Amino acid sequence: MRITCSLLLSLLCVAARAQDMTGIWRGSFVSSDKKMMDLFNIEERYKYELQIDQNAKSFSGVTYSYKSTVFYGKASASGTINPVTGKVMLQELKLLELKLSPDSYACWMVCFLQYSKNGEEEFLEGKYSSYRESDSSFCGRGTVFLKRVKSSDFYVEPFLVKKAAEKRKQQLAINTPKAKPPVKTPLKTAITKTNPPVKPKPVTKPIAKTPTPQKKLVKPGPPVAKKNTPTRKTIELKPVPLSATLNEAKKEMPVKPIKPSETVIIPPVLKDRQNEVVQTLTVNSTDITINIYDNGTIDHDTVSVYLDKKNIVNHQMLNVTPIVVNLKMDDNNDYHELVMVADNLGDIPPNTSLMVVKAGDKRYEVRITSTEQKNAVVIFRYEKPR
Repeated sequence: MRITCSLLLSLLCVAARAQDMTGIWRGSFVSSDKKMMDLFNIEERYKYELQIDQNAKSFSGVTYSYKSTVFYGKASASGTINPVTGKVMLQELKLLELKLSPDSYACWMVCFLQYSKNGEEEFLEGKYSSYRESDSSFCGRGTVFLKRVKSSDFYVEPFLVKKAAEKRKQQLAINTPKAKPPVKTPLKTAITKTNPPVKPKPVTKPIAKTPTPQKKLVKPGPPVAKKNTPTRKTIELKPVPLSATLNEAKKEMPVKPIKPSETVIIPPVLKDRQNEVVQTLTVNSTDITINIYDNGTIDHDTVSVYLDKKNIVNHQMLNVTPIVVNLKMDDNNDYHELVMVADNLGDIPPNTSLMVVKAGDKRYEVRITSTEQKNAVVIFRYEKPR
């Protein structure tokens, strides 16, 4: 039994070491600072990008925290990854660039993340704490969600460009067949040829030359008329002005400015209660239909439903007739949070419901329990079908 466990652990270690985090990761972080939410009743969401160069169990790189590409902070970073558990620790070290408004200040972050993979997609999720760059005072904490991507919102760092070139070179060396060594042939022995003796040429008497006959003079005939060959005319190429439509097409299109992400107001029922994730569903259909029923006896349970912090169903009773919610998802809209809030506990506590999700040809069932102290959260992620 001990030998089997040791072998299994070794295989897990080898598989984990094969995970290479080198590349670009992009997503967002959300502040869960109680002071900000209590004072302003808002959720502050920032975009977050990592560019990582992994070397064995450690890595280095840069981070971007930003609302737009003209309002951001860039920092150097380093960290470690546990190849067995997939846990990642990342710490920002030094601010490299800063573009902020006059009334803002910079903070550096320490992140504790968990690596996961779903099909071809890779994720980093977890929590962070932040500290003020000027005096190391506490800035706040929150959650981080990142996904591996191919492009950067800024530019690809030189260490990633170099790494990609090395990888292409190695791949080319693997795919290029090795040249076969030349076949050595045995040397032939040189055969020396001897020239035969030269015989002396016989002396011949000169032969008298015979007089050459004179050519007869031929009278010239009438002159032959020359045929007139047509001469080639040179054609001048005159410049033709471009059409108005082509000139219009050459004009540069105006660059649209990047708008900062919207500030979402958090309802008190989500801010004051505990929000527990009961299930995460990864779907590959763009049209999602959600039907919500009472799970069991009809006991007058009523619920409210929030999609991405916005109320979409208000105080409806769970029944045999479903509450219907429709979602649209694609590459640019690939993440939704659906929160079930219990308005009461009904005749038979707690408030229970059955969520039936239809995504293309797939069907999911999620059984949900919520109370007056705890909301139930179902997360939807979109994965492009292969």
